[in-house]
Amino acid sequence: MKVKLLTTISFFTYQLSTSQTEKLLHGKVISNNSPLNKVEVINKTAKTSTRTNELGEFSILAKAQDSLIFFSKNYFFKRLKLNEKDLQVNNLIVELNPTAEELDDVIITNIKAPKIINNAYNRDEIRKIKIRKQFDDVTSRVNVYDGKIDKAINYSHAIFDKPKEKIEEDDRFKKLVIAYCPHDFFVQNLNLKPEEKEIFLNFCDVDPQSKALLEHPNALAFMEFLNAKNEEFKKTKIKN
Repeated sequence: MKVKLLTTISFFTYQLSTSQTEKLLHGKVISNNSPLNKVEVINKTAKTSTRTNELGEFSILAKAQDSLIFFSKNYFFKRLKLNEKDLQVNNLIVELNPTAEELDDVIITNIKAPKIINNAYNRDEIRKIKIRKQFDDVTSRVNVYDGKIDKAINYSHAIFDKPKEKIEEDDRFKKLVIAYCPHDFFVQNLNLKPEEKEIFLNFCDVDPQSKALLEHPNALAFMEFLNAKNEEFKKTKIKN
C-alpha cells in the first residue's frame, strides 16, 4: 500500500515539475496562407520576445499557461494562452488577420449645370464678355506710375517684425507606440475607452522615460512602460 502511494505521489510530482518546465516552442505565423516576416512574438508571462523569420517561423521558451502575444503593423494582434497539448505538438500555427485600411470620407455633391440656350440674348452676352476680356488684356499691359517704388524694402517690417521661431512638436513617441501597439491593445489589454487613447498617450509622453525608449525601441519595453503608466493614469482619473 505504501509502495503504491509513493508511486502515485512520485507520478504527480513528475507531472507537476514537467508542466512547470519551460520548453522551446516552435511555431509559424501566417496570413491568407502566406508566411509573415518580422512579427513580434512576446511571452507576456516570462517577459521574453522574439521575431519570425522570412518563412514566418519562430522559437521561444514557454510553458503551459503562458500568455503569448503576436502582433505586426497592419495586422490585428492575437493573444494565445498555451496548454500542454500545444507544447506536446510543438508546431504552433497562428494566423493574423489584416486590418482594414481607413479612408477619408468622400462627399459627392450633385451640381446641376445651367442649360445654355442658343438665342440672340446669349450671343449678345458672349460678345460683351469677349470685348471685356480684350479691354482687360490691353489695360493689364499699360504701366501707370502710382508713386510707389517697386521692390522697395519695408523698413518698418525689417526693424520691428522679428521672425517667429517655428516650434515643432516631438511626436516620435506617439508614432512609435502606434506602430508597435495596435488599437486592440489599448482597448483589450489596457481597458481604455477609444476617446481616452489620445489623452493617455499625451499623459505618457510627458514622462521623461518615454524619450529614453526612443533610443532603443523595443516592443516589450513599450508594452511594460504603457502598462505601468496605465496604473498611474487610472489613479489620476479616480482623483479627478
